[in-house]
Amino acid sequence: MDSCCENKAGELAQLRANQSRVLYTALAINAVMFVVEFSAGWIASSTALLGDSLDMFGDASVYALTLFVLDRSRRARAGAALLKGGFMLLFGVVVVADAIRKLLIQEVPSADWMGAIGALALFANGICFALLYRHRADDLNMRSTWLCSRNDLFSNSSVIIAAGLVAVTNSLWPDIVVGLAIAALFLHSAWQVIREGIEEWRVGIPESVN
Repeated sequence: MDSCCENKAGELAQLRANQSRVLYTALAINAVMFVVEFSAGWIASSTALLGDSLDMFGDASVYALTLFVLDRSRRARAGAALLKGGFMLLFGVVVVADAIRKLLIQEVPSADWMGAIGALALFANGICFALLYRHRADDLNMRSTWLCSRNDLFSNSSVIIAAGLVAVTNSLWPDIVVGLAIAALFLHSAWQVIREGIEEWRVGIPESVN
């Protein structure tokens, strides 16, 4: 009986170690791609790329938060969530402001840059999706992380489609529409994270006092 329990504990420890490796790899990929996409968005004057980079930032922060709060208190998790929500809100507002600026000056983005970076982001998220796919049934946390990665593939594809429409029509509207749609979803998620973080913080106060 003791041997059986020890084996189960060893299997669980190995599972957690494998999950950590996958999360660290996904974190690194998303962090690098956030910088690449956000920079390319400014260079190409693309709201869609800026919006899509927010997905990379959101995923990277989710992976970092998951790893950071693994063995920490409820209040520590709430504080990390509030910090993440604040950054999400800030970046979302930046994308919306940039879209308004482009509408005022009627700046058409570079379709070539949009397509190339969008394809690179799709490839990067494809790697994360494949890594997380093997762990999608491990627990609820890993499944939700995998579902987020799957949704990102649709976001990346929409940027590539927008790039094609910009190239064909020579209009800024496909870029603006896709960028604002992604930013709107991101701002909604930011608000949810902040609201849940505040509730968790309040619940964690008695725990902290004790």
